[in-house]
Amino acid sequence: MIDIKFIRQNPELFDNEMSKRSCNISSHKILKLDEDRRSKINDLQNLQSQRNDIAKKIAFMKKSNQNISAITNESKEINNQINLIENEINQLNKLDSILLEIPNISSSEVPFGTNENDNKLISSSLEPRKFDFNPLSHDEIGENLNLLDFKQSAKMSGARFSTLSGDLALLERALCNFMLDIAQKHNYIEISPPNLVKDEAMKFSGQLPKFSEEAFQTSNGYWLIPTSEVSLVNFACNKIFTPSQLPIRYSACTPCYRSEAGSAGKDTKGMIRQHQFKKVELVSITTNDNSSQEHERMTNIACQILEQLELPYRKMLLCSNDMGFCAQKTYDIEVWLPSQEKYREISSCSNCGEFQARRGNIKYKDNNNKNQYAHTLNGSALAIGRTIIAILENYQNKDGSVNIPQQLQKYLNGMKIIKKSS
Repeated sequence: MIDIKFIRQNPELFDNEMSKRSCNISSHKILKLDEDRRSKINDLQNLQSQRNDIAKKIAFMKKSNQNISAITNESKEINNQINLIENEINQLNKLDSILLEIPNISSSEVPFGTNENDNKLISSSLEPRKFDFNPLSHDEIGENLNLLDFKQSAKMSGARFSTLSGDLALLERALCNFMLDIAQKHNYIEISPPNLVKDEAMKFSGQLPKFSEEAFQTSNGYWLIPTSEVSLVNFACNKIFTPSQLPIRYSACTPCYRSEAGSAGKDTKGMIRQHQFKKVELVSITTNDNSSQEHERMTNIACQILEQLELPYRKMLLCSNDMGFCAQKTYDIEVWLPSQEKYREISSCSNCGEFQARRGNIKYKDNNNKNQYAHTLNGSALAIGRTIIAILENYQNKDGSVNIPQQLQKYLNGMKIIKKSS
């Protein structure tokens, strides 16, 4: 959530930033509601003070056996005014709902742009492999190996679901362990968090109210996490940390659930965009003066994973209108997919500044022992399903088998190749 003080002090900057983020809200509307609410709160406090004074007078007059009928009527009238103003303030509290719908302010380093075509290439690693045969797509490879099923999965669950079996299921587990081990080496504490959360947890992490249609909700009000970022950020909510405790780093491998609202017709084939998928998530809680450095560190971890898997990738700095709602700066890591002959996102690493911390009341003591809002960061390291896609396509052989990246072989009891299952 953006600090209302920032909007008061920087109305033009706020309007420019909202324009960059394609958010149709003006500082004028927000500040008018803010001014009206503060004025009403001031009126309320004055009336409450008058009521307290009158209550003291009534008590004194009763002891003196004085007639209190006139002053009692005055007290009743003040109470009526207080009730009216409290109702007006409740109406003006819609400002809080508006603030929850406003995206973060982008960093000065973020390029202006309207879509992914305006993102900035930062670096690339490894040249895409040149095949001496026509490479197949991951879904074709998986189905030919009898290890990836879409038809039976659709019968039991509907579209955008798949089932991995045999060596592919083992590969999925190996990738989870491989990535968690790398996170542990970089001082991330592994967490096994709840996958069902309450409204408040979704709101604190920035998922509600903005993205309610993109998440799944149970009949009794719980939400299935769209990313373990939700659970990991909430693990720090309503806490005050000392400088020596920060940065705190959490990692988790969980299923993630997304309704993919608005994605009709996009990536309907294969595993690219599914309702359920696994992901290793990294979350950092740090001080405001360390968040930029922490962002680079986190992004480098995602890059290191791809380098160890020897998968071609590139690092992109997202433009203002392609970033996520909570982010002030985001790097996307995109892996090369031979079947599509293009790079596709496999990790997104974002610095959210104090945006989530304000929602979740995450603070730390600065060097002057004053409470400051912490900065939160999150990143995928990596999306497991998309990593499987990248391995299947980049490591495929002409005979339909798939080589196992060397770094994963020890997680698969030395298995070097996936062949067709009988």
